[in-house]
Amino acid sequence: VYGQCNSWLKEGLKPRAMTRDLDWGVPVPVKDAEGKVMYVWFDAPIGYITATKEAAGADWEKWWMDPETELTHFLGKDNIVFHTIIFPAMLHAHGDFILPTNVPANEFLNLEGDKISTSRNHAIWLHEYVEDFPGKTDELRYALNSILPETKDADFTWKDFQAKVNNELVAILGNFVNRVMVLTDKYYDGVVPLGSNKLDLTDIKVKIDEALAGFNQRQGLEYYMEIARSGNKYLQDTEPWKLVKDEANSQVVADCLFTCINVVKEIGNYAQIFLPETANKILGLLNLTSYQEEIQVGHKLNKPSLLFEKIEDELIAIQMEKLQKPNAEEVISVAEEKTVAAVKSEIVYDDFAKLDIRVATIIAAEKVKKADRLLHITLDLGLERRSVVSGIAAHFSPEDIVGQQVTYLANLAPRTLKGIESSGMILMAEDADGKLKFVSPADNTAPGSIIA
Repeated sequence: VYGQCNSWLKEGLKPRAMTRDLDWGVPVPVKDAEGKVMYVWFDAPIGYITATKEAAGADWEKWWMDPETELTHFLGKDNIVFHTIIFPAMLHAHGDFILPTNVPANEFLNLEGDKISTSRNHAIWLHEYVEDFPGKTDELRYALNSILPETKDADFTWKDFQAKVNNELVAILGNFVNRVMVLTDKYYDGVVPLGSNKLDLTDIKVKIDEALAGFNQRQGLEYYMEIARSGNKYLQDTEPWKLVKDEANSQVVADCLFTCINVVKEIGNYAQIFLPETANKILGLLNLTSYQEEIQVGHKLNKPSLLFEKIEDELIAIQMEKLQKPNAEEVISVAEEKTVAAVKSEIVYDDFAKLDIRVATIIAAEKVKKADRLLHITLDLGLERRSVVSGIAAHFSPEDIVGQQVTYLANLAPRTLKGIESSGMILMAEDADGKLKFVSPADNTAPGSIIA
């Protein structure tokens, strides 16, 4: 985030339109602005303040104007400019509003190796998920948390979802909690035995807290699972099911189960952050009303019940099929939703005549280091070669576009991107699905040919 903002500021901020020529939106309250509406990312952040007013009533100002309040914006990387430059400028211009102290921005989350697209039905619809996976909202939360695109783009796959649920939630976390509940029920009739805690989880809890304080949710989840792993290891190493056969080991068994019950409580306590439904279930198993309660010797636990169930292959196959075959209603809906962007304001011929648009041929292409969306492209312009940095890496592989003829704006002033000078611009067409396509002559044309 800092790097992007610093780059924009070093280049010098450019004028940016805050209105659009659309038939929907918030009308611009300015004279002679008929037919224009506010650009959504200009007016949308103001809605955060409005929502706070509605929720907090007269106390809303402490959330937005109290210097002691720490304001943090969580967002996707495509909204960085609005939350770090435009919205803070608006807040600053209106006086007493505090500015965000941190703006953690995620990269993009893809689905089965492709960008999410609601118009192509390449998406997971939450209302369908809760119908197909009743009572399994935490399973999806866990899977998404574990792959959060905090530093680079991530990919959600149904097979990975299945593996995380079966191999981690079921086999590790759920298995440990169930074993502890079953053993306590079997050996002590579900009553917490007189024992002492033999497992110190302080280091793990500190790591979780530090990760979350640094906005590293993904790492925090990994540390959270270490609580269950530590409990599992302690239980497996102690083997109370063997020791219980000898009365001389009774205190060791009691200590073991007392310790493990407290580990279960810590799992539930931190689950409030990552797995809220599971946190409520564990609270019920422990027969507590709050995680602030201490587990007392002699406290009666509730009967064991499983926290998670395995996800079977058949259910995953159904989800994969849904991605490949949109239903009729969605096809109709997509057809209705797809619209062509409004035509921009008129320009005079002299403005158009200033543009030097030509045919060019791509003769080399490579990915730009540390820039997932950029390609460094070399063009044959007939009279010379040109270097262009283009944001099309998510749509085309470098090796696939060599030889491609393109439409090229040749007299756009050069600028430096990621240390590479980019001269001019390759013009692209973008369809309603957000897919980019080259604008090329129908037949092979000599590089440098003028387009007029």
